[in-house]
Amino acid sequence: MDTSADTFAVTHLITRYAELVDTGDFAGVGALLAEAVFIGSGPPVEGAEAVERMLRESVILYEDGTPRTHHVTTNIAVDVDGAAGTASARSYVTVFQELPELPLQPVAAGRYRDRFARRDGRWRFVERRVRIHLLGDVSRHLRG
Repeated sequence: MDTSADTFAVTHLITRYAELVDTGDFAGVGALLAEAVFIGSGPPVEGAEAVERMLRESVILYEDGTPRTHHVTTNIAVDVDGAAGTASARSYVTVFQELPELPLQPVAAGRYRDRFARRDGRWRFVERRVRIHLLGDVSRHLRG
């Protein structure tokens, strides 16, 4: 097994999540997490439709179809067990937002803890835990 290729594939999943959320592609996020449990501030959510619904119910989208955010994922550390076909990762996330009436600013920062499994030769999320430790003005980003 090529551990560097596995690490790259897992890292790609982590960064793909940010891209999908920031473009407002919540169906894409659901598909990405279709085999995973998403654990955030609410009850755990499992399955593509449930993840998509959770995002549509909690994240504000604007005229351009996006939440006007930019998720920056850093300090990504991936541990791969190639023989078992499993991996785990931990990373930091900072969410920036900008609107005509809101200058670019960080609105949240926290950590991701992820678990992955290789199935049918492809890496997939099996769990994403989001813990926000620093919270700014999310009134234009999240409902409620």
